[in-house]
Amino acid sequence: MAKKRILVEFGMGSSLRRSDYTKAAARAIKDALWHNSISVAELFGFSKDDMIIDVQIGVQKPDAVDADALKSIFPYGQPNIQITKGGLDIQKPGGNGITVVANAAISVSFDMEPTV
Repeated sequence: MAKKRILVEFGMGSSLRRSDYTKAAARAIKDALWHNSISVAELFGFSKDDMIIDVQIGVQKPDAVDADALKSIFPYGQPNIQITKGGLDIQKPGGNGITVVANAAISVSFDMEPTV
């Protein structure tokens, strides 16, 4: 069997007032998920729990993100969270804090036989 990627979705999230990197990342994941209504598992004859979900999050401070909290967003499947430097920190006027912007890429794969 081989891991075969079936789809990729992208999202963006922000924390406007609290500079909360986990909250911005969670909003980016939800943004990506809400763009997708494809019944991928059923299409290929798999259970939703068979979904291998690879999540890439980009934020300016990767260590400030709670990856375990992000896993709880997914109601099924096998989420793997990777957090890297990316996104944006935007300085607020007057130097009073930042707005955090996070980007997410979610790939869904299944362990399946090659078709060729």
